[in-house]
Amino acid sequence: MLRFHGYFRSSSSYRCRIAFNLKAVGYEFVPVHLLKDGGQQKQAGYRALNPQMLVPTLEAGDLAIGQSMAILEWLDESYPDPAFLPASPDDRARVRAFADIIACDIHPLQNLRVLQYLRENYDEDQDGVERWCQRWIGDGLAACEAMLRKQETPSTFCFGEQPGLADICLVPQVFSAHRFKVDLTDMPRIRAIHEACEALPAFAEAHPSRQPDAE
Repeated sequence: MLRFHGYFRSSSSYRCRIAFNLKAVGYEFVPVHLLKDGGQQKQAGYRALNPQMLVPTLEAGDLAIGQSMAILEWLDESYPDPAFLPASPDDRARVRAFADIIACDIHPLQNLRVLQYLRENYDEDQDGVERWCQRWIGDGLAACEAMLRKQETPSTFCFGEQPGLADICLVPQVFSAHRFKVDLTDMPRIRAIHEACEALPAFAEAHPSRQPDAE
């Protein structure tokens, strides 16, 4: 049995939940509250499992994997159907580039520890934190929208008629965009893809509001 340590509001945990659902892979969920008890991710037991003290972490036998993108890759290689990446190297590169905009450029700047740092060291109030998030989420998603608009024939999902890695990354980021009041008016492709994904049980059941640790 797989053990998955996560937090309901964590975008990276959200990605993994979608992936588990798409693959129809079961797991035992272990909640890690990022605010209670000074942050449960900082406690010795979890720190021994994940030295970064971040969520998520996946335990598979003797293997403990942090970093959601590594978990997604492990899942795709261990449970290859349905595939998260297309067949051709060029298409795979496009999908990875899109996903990396979110996972590498947007998400780290809205991470809880970064926002706490802004509050504690730069005296930013909630409005200041939201402006920070709006800037970086907005810029990143605008680049994603531009990539999607380059397609000669728009697809139901980011890169085809089946959801894959790009969609797994996009949907949690749109959730964060809504949370931080990012204006998505000029991003019709992203809004349409998000709606198509949310209509699927694999995405709907992964939503933060439907998790056992949701508040």
